[in-house]
Amino acid sequence: MISRTMGVAWAALALSACSNGGTNASRDQIRAVGSSTVYPFTTAVTEQFARRQTQFKAPIVESTGTGAGMKLFCAGVGARFPDIENASRAIKKSEMDDCTKNGVRNIVEIQIGIDGIVMAESLKGEAMRLTPADVYRALAADPYGKPQTAKLWRDVDPALPAIPIVVYGPPPTSGTRDAFAELILQKGCDADPAMDALKKADAKRHTSVCTKVREDGAYVESGENDNLIVQKLSANPDAVGVFGYSFLEENKDRVRGIPMNGIVPTYETIADYSYPGSRPLYIYVKGQHLNVVPGLRELVAEYANDWGRGGYLSRRGLIVAPADVSERNRQIALNFTPLDPATVK
Repeated sequence: MISRTMGVAWAALALSACSNGGTNASRDQIRAVGSSTVYPFTTAVTEQFARRQTQFKAPIVESTGTGAGMKLFCAGVGARFPDIENASRAIKKSEMDDCTKNGVRNIVEIQIGIDGIVMAESLKGEAMRLTPADVYRALAADPYGKPQTAKLWRDVDPALPAIPIVVYGPPPTSGTRDAFAELILQKGCDADPAMDALKKADAKRHTSVCTKVREDGAYVESGENDNLIVQKLSANPDAVGVFGYSFLEENKDRVRGIPMNGIVPTYETIADYSYPGSRPLYIYVKGQHLNVVPGLRELVAEYANDWGRGGYLSRRGLIVAPADVSERNRQIALNFTPLDPATVK
């Protein structure tokens, strides 16, 4: 009887949203997609949820990358579409527009904590110290609008070692890549006053010059599996990797964080935003699924009740947001307050 009722509910939901044909099939299992950085945290929450809420099926969590996850999340409502999007950046206006076009409304945005985009190296590496400008000059396709000629880190700065520039990092579909471009590459680019003038004169050109990454092999796209990057650093002590802080925390016996502007990436420097790569992490919940997917409300409540310092999410490497931010988002999570589309940039 419950299954039949759910099927009717899904059918009504799909029809009301006019979502790309909809479906009458029911689903009694929560499905989350998105960021590889947020993946271990949502996985930890779902494991606790499965132990504590045995009346519900264990949720499915997929690591697709933030961008690919947003496409799936915003494609429609109904049993074929995810309930939760894990995101290592905020939703973009273009993505919100896609959601609206496909009938996805009442999206709940919840900041679960803070992470840092870190650059790391093997414990056997050169113990480098970098700045955003160093990283930009090493990885930009056209640094400051000029041809890229750097082959060694010493070509970027004579104080750096004479080893080849090899950086393992996320692909363009990753929210970590987006955040790396915004927090590190663009800051390094804007260190040149001429780039500020370019931004005012031609914003599109400025974005290309400041965030487009070279494609000659110095930057190696390594998929959505950050653990794979850690493995590659262990195999190549001269290489540098880009990933979320939680993976650095989990692999301190193999890799170390590279100081940025003299600041070592630690829990404290990321939490107070003194480290240049600090960023918020989110989950997005499909409000239209709350009364249809069994356990969805309870899973979100599990998240909101366990992201404090000392909890199991903190032990997994999630950095707790300031108290006022945590409490505001806890209330959003418990009340399922929808995001105002007009505020999305």
